[in-house]
Amino acid sequence: MLRKILMTAFVIILTLITNYAKAIDSVNPFLGRWALYLPGGAGWLEVKQMDSYIDADLLWYGGSVTPCANAYMDGNSLVVTRQREYILTKDNQENPTRVHKATELYRFDLYGDQMVGELISPQKDGSTNVTRFTGKKIPPVLAAPDLSKVEYGKAINLLNGKDLSGWKIIGENKVNGWTISNGVLTNNPIQKEGQPHISYGNLRTVDTFEDFNLKLQVNIPAGSNSGIYLRGIYEVQVLDSYGKPLDSHNMGALYSRITPSVSAEKPAGSWQDVDITLCDRHLTVILNGTRIIDNQPILGCTGGALTADEFIAGPIYLQGDHGTVSYRNIKISPIIK
Repeated sequence: MLRKILMTAFVIILTLITNYAKAIDSVNPFLGRWALYLPGGAGWLEVKQMDSYIDADLLWYGGSVTPCANAYMDGNSLVVTRQREYILTKDNQENPTRVHKATELYRFDLYGDQMVGELISPQKDGSTNVTRFTGKKIPPVLAAPDLSKVEYGKAINLLNGKDLSGWKIIGENKVNGWTISNGVLTNNPIQKEGQPHISYGNLRTVDTFEDFNLKLQVNIPAGSNSGIYLRGIYEVQVLDSYGKPLDSHNMGALYSRITPSVSAEKPAGSWQDVDITLCDRHLTVILNGTRIIDNQPILGCTGGALTADEFIAGPIYLQGDHGTVSYRNIKISPIIK
């Protein structure tokens, strides 16, 4: 009897080891970072083999890079899941009385070096949305460039001080909340109480750029929020975060990716100096004369990116759908390759 029990236990252990080895072998081609090309937007996926499990982080259109709820292999397919809640009913005091926890399932398959993905997303009404997309492996980030040896072209003034020549609103049916007067570019996305929400647009340069140094001044009212997108891919956060603990969502951060090493914000309503260098997928940010990000590697796009492709030229774009903000003295000096 004891021998039979031991043999059964041995078979179970051997099966678990064999299945784990198969999972490791099948996940290997997925390991690393992936640019996700979504319908009308961009995403990012990182897959990691930990000691005893598979892990994954995901960026889906906007927001932050977040850990997935689960990651596992289903045959040769990688599956990751995320969860979100739907409030179905409330009581008279608006307290939730019935909540569903929906599991979003992302399935990834490889065909050669091409990733093909599918999101199955349950909806509040019981239906299901299916989103199909593709992915491409992101090459590793190389060593940090020596910025002391970088050569810059002539500085280009991106504001003429009089009108929005050289800029345009991103997206159809977006309202323009941007004006320029006396050299100051201001966004004022006013919402009228009791009226339908107005969808204001982000503002981008007509011209595109590769690597560069960008200098500007920004003034953020209390509680307001904007962002400076480099090449339309990477967002340097603009936020009234004066006095708050260090965070990857604070002023000068690479949104949800790189936390400033020190707080250098000024109080709301002050003009602040921002000096940004983007070179070989590395970022340096000097805020009000203090270096808060020092030639750090960028691992992928940020939420709101126009594309997941990090190897093409793109515009400078300023986030205009969040809050009131003013910019002035925007000058860019392209890096000469």
